[in-house]
Amino acid sequence: MKLLSAYACAILLLAISGCATTSVSQTPGEGGIFYPPAPNPPRIQFLTKFSSAYDVSADGSSGLRDFVFGGEELEEQAINKPYGLAIHDGAIFAVDTRGSGYVIFDVAAGKWRAVQGSGGGAMKKPLNIAIDDDGTRYVTDSDRKAVLVFDRNDRFRLAIGEPGQFKPSDVAIAGDHLYVSDVLHQKIHVLDKRSGETLFTFGETGSGPGQMAHPTNLTIGPDGTIYVTDTSNFRIQHFTAEGEFIRQIGSVGTGYGQFARPKGIAVDQEGRIYVVDAAFQNVQLFADDGALLMFFGQPGKKRGDFNLPTVVKVDYDNVEYFRKYAAPGFEIEYLVLVANQFGLNKVVVFGFGSATTDLGDVREGRR
Repeated sequence: MKLLSAYACAILLLAISGCATTSVSQTPGEGGIFYPPAPNPPRIQFLTKFSSAYDVSADGSSGLRDFVFGGEELEEQAINKPYGLAIHDGAIFAVDTRGSGYVIFDVAAGKWRAVQGSGGGAMKKPLNIAIDDDGTRYVTDSDRKAVLVFDRNDRFRLAIGEPGQFKPSDVAIAGDHLYVSDVLHQKIHVLDKRSGETLFTFGETGSGPGQMAHPTNLTIGPDGTIYVTDTSNFRIQHFTAEGEFIRQIGSVGTGYGQFARPKGIAVDQEGRIYVVDAAFQNVQLFADDGALLMFFGQPGKKRGDFNLPTVVKVDYDNVEYFRKYAAPGFEIEYLVLVANQFGLNKVVVFGFGSATTDLGDVREGRR
């Protein structure tokens, strides 16, 4: 499916170069921001954002927020500098690198809480988080040089990592395996998720096929293959589940499908690949063959804008919690979440889908 029309191509380079445009707010049931802009068919809509406890109230009204959370207390109930993201059972988990823990925006329950851990579970510089089907949380901590394991009730269970073994940046779960990106030794470690035992590794320092320079982020594709953001080589690398090199996507530059500082990566069920670029401050979307389809997002200070984005996640299981934000006539297929380290929009939620009717004046395209 080709999402990038000739018109979108004409504006692509401007957006990648960092041009900001007018923003609109989004509240339940109203219209909002869409990508790509008209006259292209809309595929991605900005839905809402999460930065503090205020953002998880049931209906967004200040009266209810004050009743639930206690008004002025919320000034300190906010995430400081997020990096990693996960979503599970109606709750968004955002790793707070400055707050030394992770924050939970429980959309389903309308609650907010922060987890810092203590004792063996104390976090120094957490970066990324992955959540298993049973709710087990796996958090990478680059200062502790370990993957910290917490149960579904946020109780510390285990620290994975021997001295000198790795400096973990990201973690992904595939069955009984944990895939851990190591920015110290420039490789990927594949571990048993229960014992932490190393099963095998792949990658080495370099710029050739299968070699790496700061593998910051990774994700598992729908077919079980592995996508790695090879940040200092300005590319995405694609591997089999066993670590055999398949191909690369992207190169250094400011043109279509190129990167300056690639970070987070996600893959949807159709094999479409989302890549955050912290320098361009947008997300580029590629087809499963590596062809560029479209982009979305831009730097700015208004609602929905990006400010040093880090991670992107795709989620199909929690769409129902966010349908109320979709414009009438826009059907959401899945969610796309992006974390920003600064600004008012620490966690931004988009919906990928299609228009079932003419959106008319509801649509506010971003250019």
